[in-house]
Amino acid sequence: MIGIVELIVAGASAYSGAVVCSHLDKPEKKKKSDKARIKLRHYKKFKEYVAQKSKTLRKFMFKDSKKGIDLLLGDNLRQEQLKELSGNEEKTMTESEKRIEKRLKVSLASLGISALGNMIYFPLNLLSVPGLLYVTSPIFKNAYQALFTERKVRIHTLTSFMLVSCIFEQYFFIANLTGFFFVYSRKMLSRIKDESEKQIIDVFRQQPRFAWLMTNDILVKTPIEKISIDDVVVVGSGECIPVDGVIIDGIASVDQHILTGESQPTEKEIGGIVFASTTVLSGRICIKVQKAGHDTTVAQIGEILNKTVHLKADLQTKAEDFIDKAALPTLLASAIALPFIGIVGAASVLNNRLGYRVLIVTSIGTLNHLQLISKNGILIKDGRVLDLLAKVDTIVFDKTGTLTLSKFSVAGIHRCSHYDADEILAYAAASEQRHSHPIAAAIVEEADKRHVALPPSDQSEYSVGYGIKILIDKEYVYVGSDRFMEREGISIPSSIAEIIGRSHSEGNSVVLIARSESLIGAIELAPMIRPEAALVIQQIKKRNMGKIYIISGDHEIPTKKLAEKLGIDHYFAEILPHQKAEIIENLQTSGKTVCFIGDGINDAIALKKAQVSISLRGASTVATDTAQIILMNENLDHLLYIFDQAEAHDKTLRNCLATIIAASAVGLAGVVFWDFGLVTTTILRVVSMSGSLGFAMLPLKKLSKQEE
Repeated sequence: MIGIVELIVAGASAYSGAVVCSHLDKPEKKKKSDKARIKLRHYKKFKEYVAQKSKTLRKFMFKDSKKGIDLLLGDNLRQEQLKELSGNEEKTMTESEKRIEKRLKVSLASLGISALGNMIYFPLNLLSVPGLLYVTSPIFKNAYQALFTERKVRIHTLTSFMLVSCIFEQYFFIANLTGFFFVYSRKMLSRIKDESEKQIIDVFRQQPRFAWLMTNDILVKTPIEKISIDDVVVVGSGECIPVDGVIIDGIASVDQHILTGESQPTEKEIGGIVFASTTVLSGRICIKVQKAGHDTTVAQIGEILNKTVHLKADLQTKAEDFIDKAALPTLLASAIALPFIGIVGAASVLNNRLGYRVLIVTSIGTLNHLQLISKNGILIKDGRVLDLLAKVDTIVFDKTGTLTLSKFSVAGIHRCSHYDADEILAYAAASEQRHSHPIAAAIVEEADKRHVALPPSDQSEYSVGYGIKILIDKEYVYVGSDRFMEREGISIPSSIAEIIGRSHSEGNSVVLIARSESLIGAIELAPMIRPEAALVIQQIKKRNMGKIYIISGDHEIPTKKLAEKLGIDHYFAEILPHQKAEIIENLQTSGKTVCFIGDGINDAIALKKAQVSISLRGASTVATDTAQIILMNENLDHLLYIFDQAEAHDKTLRNCLATIIAASAVGLAGVVFWDFGLVTTTILRVVSMSGSLGFAMLPLKKLSKQEE
C-alpha cells in the first residue's frame, strides 16, 4: 500500500534519477537547454522542498502510518458500513482489482530497476522496459480504441505518445514514473467508484432460509429451496412469508408495505393471496404454494433490477471528464512544437498534460470527503454521486417507510358506551401487551404515556386472527377489526362504522374494543410521520433546491393528506413499482436531474433509474443494495448535509485542478520560452501535485476538529 509520503518520495526519486540520467546519457541525446537551465542548486532546493512538504503533510494528515494508509485507501468506518450492508460478508477482490494490484507491484519493480540504471549502470534501464510495457499496455490499448473506434483524443492518447518519446530518447525513469502514476490513479478511482453496481442484487438475503412445511399434519422445518408448487407452508405471528400463494386455512393481519407501499396492514383470510417478503403481524395461516424461489413476485423485481441498465454505470468523474477535454488542445500544441523544438520538446509539452496526477489528487480529495461524510452517519457507496448532487433539481420521496415510520400513533379514542377513553385504552393495552406488532406497540405506548393502570388479565383463553379474545375480570374482552367483531357476533354502531370508513379512506387503522359481547369503543391509529420530515422539507424549499414530489403505492387520500401536512405540492398515489420507475424516467425526459429517496422493494427500480438514489439503514436489502447513498442513522436529519458536502467537494476539486492547471501553464510557457525539458516539467508535475494535495486534505482538517 502506498502512502502520500511514499508518493512524494517517488517524485523525488523521479527527479534525482532523471538528473543522474542526464549525466549518463549520450551527449548527442541531450538537449542543450537541459544542461544550461537545470543546475545542481535547483536539485538541492527541490529535495529540500520535498522533505519539508513530506514532514508538513505527515504532521497535518496523520499521527501514525496506519492512519495515513487508511486516509488513502478508505476509512475503516466506511468499510465497516459497506460490510454491514453486504450482510457482513468479507469483500473479495474483483478481477480488475487483482490486475491493478499486480500492475502496481510490477510498476514499482520497474521503477526501482530504472532508478538503479540511472544511478549505477545505464544499460540496466533496458531491464525495466518489459515491466513498463506490461504496466502501460492498457494505455496503448485505450489510446488505439479512442483514436480509431471513438475518433477522439483522450488522455491515454497523449500518454502513449509521451511514453514512446521517453523510450526513444532514453528517459526510462520518467516513462516508468508515468506508468506508476497511471496504475496508482486506477487504484484510487476504484476506491471511489461503486463496485457493487456490477454485482447481482440479492433479493433473498432478508428472507427466511427455512419454512415450516406441513407434511402429514406434521410441521417440518424445510430449506426454502426444497419448497415446491402446491406444498403447504405455515406462517405464524411475527414471521416473514417465504412464498407467493393462497391461504387455505387461518386468518391473519399482514404488513405488505415493503412490497405495495400500503400503510395499513391488510386482513387476509381463506382464499386471500399473500406474497413473499411480507410479514404476518398477527394470526396464523396455512399457505398453498403457487410460486417459490426465483418465481416469486419479489424475485421478479430483483431480476428486473439486474437487467436494468444503471444510468451511472459508465459515468466519469468530473476530473476524468476534464482531462479528456484538455487532451486534444495539448496534442495540437505538441504537434505544432515538434518541428521547432524537436522530439524531447514536444514530449515536454505532453508532459504538462492534465493527466494521472489530477486523477490521484482528486480521488484522494473525494475519499477524504467520503470519510468525513461517513463519520456523520452517511454511507456513500459511489463517490461520483458527489458530482451529480450539485445538479439535482427534483427531489422525490417515497411515502411509507421514508416520510413515515413503520410504526403507528394513537390518533383518537372513540366512545360508544359509558366507558371513558382511558378505560377503553386500558382494556386494549391489557389485551395487546404481550404482542410485538406495530399496532399493539402503539396502543401499549399510549397507555404508558397516559399512565393508565392495566387490569390483570388471564391469557389462558384467547384467539388470535383479526383480533384477540381474552378474559379480564371474569368477562371476555374482544380487541380487533370490524371483521373480527362480526365473526364473534358483536354488532357495530353506525357512528363507529362511519369512523371506520373515514379512517380507512385516510389511511388510518381502527381497532375495536368490546366487553361482554358489546362494543365499548374504538381506537384510531395513524402512521407516524417522521419527526424530522417537516423541517427537512421546509429547508429544501427555503434553499430553492427544486420541485418536491411524493410517490406512493398507498391510497389517494392519505397520500394527499401527508403532502398537505408537509407542504409538498406534487404527489402520485396508488402507484405500482414499475410505474414509479416510469415517473422517474418521465421527469428525466423533461430535463430534470432526479434524487429519489425510498426504502421498499417496490422502490428499488425507481432507485436504480434516478441519477441520485438514497435509502435508509434498516430498509429492505433490495433498496439498500440498489441505492448509492445510505442514511446509516435511519432518519432524514442529515439529508441536506449530503448536499452541503457535495458543494464542499466541488470546491475542493476546483482548487486541486486550479493548482495543477497553473503548474501546467507555467510548464508550457517554460517549454516555449525557457527551453524546459522533460526533467524540469517532471519537477513541476511533482511540485504541483504536492501543492494540490494540501487542498485535498482540507476535509481531514474538519474531521480532526470534529474528533476533538
